[in-house]
Amino acid sequence: MSVMLFWGALAAIAYAYVVFPLIVLLRGRLWSRPFTQGDITPRVSIIVAAHNEESSIGSKLQNVLSVDYPAERLEVIIASDGSDDDTENIVRQFGGRGVRLLSLPRRGKAHAMNAAVAASSGDILVFSDANSMYASGAVRALVRPFADPTVGGVAGDQRYLDEASAAITADGERAYWDFDRKLKEAQSQAGNVTSATGAIYAIRRSLFSPVPEGVTDDFVTSTKVIAQGCRLVFAPGAVAFEPVARSGGVEFGRKVRVITRGFQSVLEMRALLNPFRYGFYAIQLFSHKVVRRLVALPLLVLLAGSLILWNDSLLYGTVAFGQLLLYGCAALGIALSRTRFGRTKVLTLPLFFVAVNVAALMAALKLLVGQRVVMWDPQRPQSRVS
Repeated sequence: MSVMLFWGALAAIAYAYVVFPLIVLLRGRLWSRPFTQGDITPRVSIIVAAHNEESSIGSKLQNVLSVDYPAERLEVIIASDGSDDDTENIVRQFGGRGVRLLSLPRRGKAHAMNAAVAASSGDILVFSDANSMYASGAVRALVRPFADPTVGGVAGDQRYLDEASAAITADGERAYWDFDRKLKEAQSQAGNVTSATGAIYAIRRSLFSPVPEGVTDDFVTSTKVIAQGCRLVFAPGAVAFEPVARSGGVEFGRKVRVITRGFQSVLEMRALLNPFRYGFYAIQLFSHKVVRRLVALPLLVLLAGSLILWNDSLLYGTVAFGQLLLYGCAALGIALSRTRFGRTKVLTLPLFFVAVNVAALMAALKLLVGQRVVMWDPQRPQSRVS
């Protein structure tokens, strides 16, 4: 039994981290589905849901008002979800420059987004976070794929700023998004990206439907494009920069909340898991959002199995030693987090790996006991314009 569990767990881990990414990358090369792009300038509404974002909102507005896009074709709507700091006063200072403030009671991000969309007028809805700073040509790059009528949504490219004061898991965060970018490019070449990131994405207004509570809004909003028969593609030129969290504890808590809502989101959009209707995308979605997020379970089984079988062969002993070394480096990364050595990649990358999987395991447990995350508290590091 231990042998079977060992090899089953190893197969699941290998599929999540090696086999599935290779399939995606190969499919991107061998199964090309090009889409038309054009220098179009549709009416665009940039929508930001904000709660207590006084440290970021001024820079955000200066940033989006300076992008390379015709001002007369652009509107900016800030939906304040019960902010009780200086967020709304700062937004009002931009009222003469085409920025609209929706001062709303505290009811959650979904309600704020829905209200903002209802108040908007753009044919293309661009969603963003308050601390995401756009490259000058980001909006133009984001709307170019909409020249193709089969494209219903476009995911932008989220990148993290390189800051010395970032949390010790920052190296892992950047490495993850660098690899995710390559996967998105391959997915887009062959069909659809799995989903968009909240920092920068856009959909056709006609495809928007109200966001339900307790879900990851960017996932649900972007994947509903696919559910309605349109493509969700990737625009590598649409770049948004975000700061990495400066506190590892805050970032871990954020990951637990995000992944918890992510599981709820997959349940909300579970119809997309039907391969008979959505083909390879259903496999892609299940592999990316379910298998990879639950890989902590086979990791635990693999560790237990390899320790039990340690003396049976060199292979089992090597696998057990490798895991103990990995987890030991993560523990050392925490213990030495305030030292220069503690911030070397040999410790920070294992720590990121462990932190993500522990957060996913905690999120799965929350889902099993029926805990939902409805309200949001961004707790963001301060942004700056790049």
